[in-house]
Amino acid sequence: MAVRLRLKRFGRRHRPCYRVAAMDSRSARDGRVIEELGLYDPIAQDPAKQVVLNRERIEYWLKVGAQPSGTVASLIKRSGIGG
Repeated sequence: MAVRLRLKRFGRRHRPCYRVAAMDSRSARDGRVIEELGLYDPIAQDPAKQVVLNRERIEYWLKVGAQPSGTVASLIKRSGIGG
């Protein structure tokens, strides 16, 4: 199974919020999740509340070979998490 770290959308219309999740690459965007790893709220004013990630679990998934999507890779880099 190819695992990807990607965003899963939730929230209401015109007010998006995303969960960073480890998912099978073949599953739908809002489909079944292996593990949820954090939150991304692009509308939040406070930069500290905009991205909240579980550092040790993301490092674990990167170590075992999970590939982050482009957006998740930029969020990881912005948070200072190395792989």
